[in-house]
Amino acid sequence: MTPHRLSDIATLRTVETRSISPENFDGAKGGGGRATEGTGAACARDLGTGWKISPSVDVEATGTFDLATIEGAGRITHIWLTTHRSNWRSLVLRAYWDGADQPAVEVPVGDFFCNGWGHFAQVSSAMVASNPNGGFNSYWPMPFRDGARLTIENLADHTATVYYQVTYEIGPDVEAAVADAGYLHAQYRRSNPLPGRETHPIVVGVEGRGHYVGTYMAWGVNSPGWWGEGEIKFYVDGDRDQEDGAWPTICGTGTEDYFGGAWNFDVPGQGYTTFSTPWLGMPQVLRPDGLYHSQQRFGLYRWHVPDPIHFSEDLHVDIQALGWRSGHRYNPLHDDIASTAFFYLDRPVTNRPETPSFDDLEVAGEPMDPLT
Repeated sequence: MTPHRLSDIATLRTVETRSISPENFDGAKGGGGRATEGTGAACARDLGTGWKISPSVDVEATGTFDLATIEGAGRITHIWLTTHRSNWRSLVLRAYWDGADQPAVEVPVGDFFCNGWGHFAQVSSAMVASNPNGGFNSYWPMPFRDGARLTIENLADHTATVYYQVTYEIGPDVEAAVADAGYLHAQYRRSNPLPGRETHPIVVGVEGRGHYVGTYMAWGVNSPGWWGEGEIKFYVDGDRDQEDGAWPTICGTGTEDYFGGAWNFDVPGQGYTTFSTPWLGMPQVLRPDGLYHSQQRFGLYRWHVPDPIHFSEDLHVDIQALGWRSGHRYNPLHDDIASTAFFYLDRPVTNRPETPSFDDLEVAGEPMDPLT
């Protein structure tokens, strides 16, 4: 039993807690704080071993660093990470389950933690908490049966300093719990700009049994007027292969409706109004500044944890971008839309998008160099 519910917190389990960080790279019992060299060695020169010698790692330009390697069965319960905001789109977080050679998680760091635009937004949700100023926390349970590997790739041409901690559970009760658990997948896709009269793909071609549990979107508006009229659609278990076409089983009524808001997120007299709740929110509104930041940009999340979307064969998810034009007609938009989809699946590898490049991820007008 996992104490995700308050009523379960008192349950005693046969479990051991381990944690991997730059102060204990392999999570060994009694292995923390032993470093004799590291990014904090000069600061601790008067204190010696045990005094924050290795609090972070430097990920070389265009290099990949192994954050954590765990053997056997287990479950990651928490990830904390921070780095300079210029790295939020150029560092790519990956997770591999059960020795797979393809990642189940492949998402830029900022988007994984609901901060896709390189500007900090406070996120106070149950699954992701992003706190001042860039303290990123994930509480997505990440079970695995035969090993886990987490990496971070630096796509930029400068070194990135990263602080992190990966906490996980091992032991007989965990082994029993993960025996029939799904593997966490997280996929990033960007349409920049979205072609006319096309939908933005969120999940494409996923096969197997599982449940969809969350969406984060960094939505940049490229035209004046309202932008959130489009519907999100979930095609499950053969919906796209019907004789009379592709028709979703679950069809939303509008973008702001899907993310739990209404009426343009507009509180009279305040305009767009941010909110962050346990399961859904719009924690970020970046307003035009009258100069280089000329377009409005938004960050939104929706966690389907109390209400997961189950599928037994296949899943496809997409969303429309619609505004208004004359004559009270819908206006298909050409916005900059980046989505991160979270779902659990009965296998550690599935169809996934191509790995994005540095240029694919770049946010126009925002620095991706820590010196600017």
